Amino acid sequence: MEKLIIARNIHKKLGDVNILKNIALEINSGEIIAIVGPSGAGKTTLLQILGTLSTPDSGSDVSLQIDKTNILNLKENELSEFRNQALGFIFQFHELLPEFNAIENVMIPAFIKGSPRKEAEKRATELLDQLGLSSRSSHKPNELSGGEQQRVAVARALMNNPKIIFADEPSGNLDSQTAEQLHQLFFDLRDQFGHTFVIVTHNQELAEKADRKIELIDGEIVL
Repeated sequence: MEKLIIARNIHKKLGDVNILKNIALEINSGEIIAIVGPSGAGKTTLLQILGTLSTPDSGSDVSLQIDKTNILNLKENELSEFRNQALGFIFQFHELLPEFNAIENVMIPAFIKGSPRKEAEKRATELLDQLGLSSRSSHKPNELSGGEQQRVAVARALMNNPKIIFADEPSGNLDSQTAEQLHQLFFDLRDQFGHTFVIVTHNQELAEKADRKIELIDGEIVL
């Protein structure tokens, strides 16, 4: 099985506090991984580093390889391009732009990539239809339910057909039924398209359903 993420000797310090300590992990293509642990354990920090939104502390033995790319050797513009094309992100509070409607929010990663508007609109329309939102494409975020907003966020994450989706407490702001539907959506997308999901969650049902749990306590992986 292809190893999509290989991380070695990942450390992160904030002031005098060690947020992450000597993290080493591998994630295979097509896996759904749940990162779990108590608040303050370093889960979001780890997700941000794996998702290239933050950098680990430097050291001679630190390494982060994603889809055969040595992330720590990329220049900032190269890293931004890699992130836009290879990775997708879902956050707890949707992070949709309120002035744009659903389909416009979904198209944003394609515009950043430089895709033609017609091509982006076709892809966004297909995604919204696939996620059961075709009738809501012209609605702005404040006209959508929490579950609908999060599905728009999922569509946006999928826009450039990334290999890896990073999700930080994606169901943390949803009721239990809507959360369960969102979790099932992740598995359906993986089964249909082969996406890899790395999810920080406090939701025990999702964690148990995942292919693998990575538990953090005080910045270290507990085996």
